Amino acid sequence: MPEPDGLDPAIVVGLTDLPIADVRARRAACQAVETELSYVRRLVQGRLDIVRYELSRRSAGTQTDLPDIVDHLRDILADATRAPGNGHLPTVLAPGAVDAELLSRLDEIAEPGRLSDPAVLDEAELARTAEGLAEFEQELSTRRREVFGRIDTLQEEMVRRYRTGEANVDTLFGRG
Repeated sequence: MPEPDGLDPAIVVGLTDLPIADVRARRAACQAVETELSYVRRLVQGRLDIVRYELSRRSAGTQTDLPDIVDHLRDILADATRAPGNGHLPTVLAPGAVDAELLSRLDEIAEPGRLSDPAVLDEAELARTAEGLAEFEQELSTRRREVFGRIDTLQEEMVRRYRTGEANVDTLFGRG
């Protein structure tokens, strides 16, 4: 039977029956999935920031109330108005590989080339794009929270084993 991946809730089933090396491997699989989801989520947020900026620029009433997007792209993408995360700091900022389906979905919602000059898009298209990106970001956030829960469960099992003596430093280095 194949090992469950980090998105599969079964990855945390039957942990007490597994060797600690398998628990560690499952935790690593979950961490890899979280890194991938986090990376795609950051891409989504960047595109959403660009679309929202353009919508704000337009709603300001004149073309000059808000500066040109290219001149202020760094500030737009560094916007600190986002809600803080859940306290999990990423250990890796970019995944080794990204699920092509996730990137394809992102490109269907907001193709990068279309957003290179959002001023040429009509308001209805910008609004649809913003809505699609916001929904996709929420879906990715939900999936990340689920994976974080699995990582926490796997970590708790490892801590339990060290506390009870079922695992020791020798098992950490594969000597036990």
